[in-house]
Amino acid sequence: QVQLVESGGGLVQAGGSLRLACVASGDTFTNYALGWFRQAPGKAREFVSAISWTGDSTYYPNSVSGRFTISRENAKNTVYLQMNRLKPEDTAVYYCVARGFIGTGWDLEYEWRYWGQGTQVTVSS
Repeated sequence: QVQLVESGGGLVQAGGSLRLACVASGDTFTNYALGWFRQAPGKAREFVSAISWTGDSTYYPNSVSGRFTISRENAKNTVYLQMNRLKPEDTAVYYCVARGFIGTGWDLEYEWRYWGQGTQVTVSS
């Protein structure tokens, strides 16, 4: 099993940037693909990004592509989400996720087995 702890959330003005971090513990970090989901008030959880075991492949939905960048630092058991040109609609709780298998779709919530507790990101207009 792996435990995930996010940090880096906060309040930022539209157009600004934030970098989220997620530290994993409890198992070999490179056994897991990692990702981020978010949930805004009153809305379903939304896939934000994913990164493969080696970090060679990354995935984004259109809503964040070109603005967000996911990366991982295996030596520190940490995955990052760099968020640039933030918009008010990016306001949500952001969750770090992990899984140990390929699955059928990176954006499928039920295929991510491990979840962090979430960190709030608020973008003011």
